[in-house]
Amino acid sequence: MNDLANLREKGVDARIASGGGRMYVTMDRYENDWDVVKRGWDAQVLGEAPHKFTNAVEAVKKLRENANDQYLPPFVIVDEHNKAVGPIVDGDAVVTFNFRADRMVMLAKALEYQDFDKFDRVRFPKIRYAGMLQYDGELKLPSHYLVSPPEIDRTSGEYLVYNGIRTFACSETVKFGHVTFFWNGNRSGYFNPELEKYVEIPSDIGISFNLQPKMKALEIGESARDAILSLKFDQVRVNIANGDMVGHTGDIQATIVACKAADEAVKMILDAIEQVGGIYVVTADHGNAEDMVKRDKCGQPLYDKNGQLQILTSHTCHPVPIAIGGPGLAPGVRFRNDVPDGGLANVAATIMNLHGFVAPNDYEPTLIQVVDN
Repeated sequence: MNDLANLREKGVDARIASGGGRMYVTMDRYENDWDVVKRGWDAQVLGEAPHKFTNAVEAVKKLRENANDQYLPPFVIVDEHNKAVGPIVDGDAVVTFNFRADRMVMLAKALEYQDFDKFDRVRFPKIRYAGMLQYDGELKLPSHYLVSPPEIDRTSGEYLVYNGIRTFACSETVKFGHVTFFWNGNRSGYFNPELEKYVEIPSDIGISFNLQPKMKALEIGESARDAILSLKFDQVRVNIANGDMVGHTGDIQATIVACKAADEAVKMILDAIEQVGGIYVVTADHGNAEDMVKRDKCGQPLYDKNGQLQILTSHTCHPVPIAIGGPGLAPGVRFRNDVPDGGLANVAATIMNLHGFVAPNDYEPTLIQVVDN
């Protein structure tokens, strides 16, 4: 607060004007639930929200009594006359920034598109708008940005398709871009529509994921199973989101149900791979559901002042396992022991090897080798 006072003495007037949890306000993705974006729009642009406070600290403390950080409802900061201190109005400059481009695209559409029909914006302020990056290179959205986006080419998906590998990708809406857009280097279209098929299964909308913890795991599993058994594809990739999305809710019992559903879906896929003599690779990009308790530096659980266990809703930093196997795996294939810091970046070259290709030299090294028996 003293720093803020010093800044104001120098003519800087900075205040938090509104807020909310990232899973509930402003940042939806893949057009799954526009109500999330609308809640953010109402608070940030219109200065309207069901909760009003005179400062952000008070807001977060109060709203945390009934929700965790990820699902805090929208709030606005008001002055002594109960008037929002910082709604977005004509003439304002607006910059949006976030580590994840997929979380920014829908808001960028609302801020930039004159012809917009996803919800009633009430008013469309004439602003100077820029993104930190251009969040969608194909849509050229937003049209103004502060840092040029990275150009990502020669992805493993592109390489394999151009070498004739028939590809099937599937997930539900909240993770669909992870097996398409992100996988292909921030590109949402096909490299070759004759060799690729993408299937999006609509996610549940309007509810938190702990209320439907099975999500669409079984539907994803069935879709992948059918693709494998059809023998029309050389690679089938899926993202099963339960452990991540339900883990974010902090609901441990629901997360147990979620993990069981994910296990059932994975078994469905592995059984199909067994039938066709294929190879499986099972991994994840981060943890979440495997530890849902906040801990001290010694690993002991933390409790709040009321003696309640503190629930962890964020991703974890534990090492993520990878499993490779199946009847199609060539004899002698083993994990290398000279890649001690192997991670997600090494999976691309590994998959290329399993398809019979050598990855480009500037890829992170493969995780596997062939050992003479």
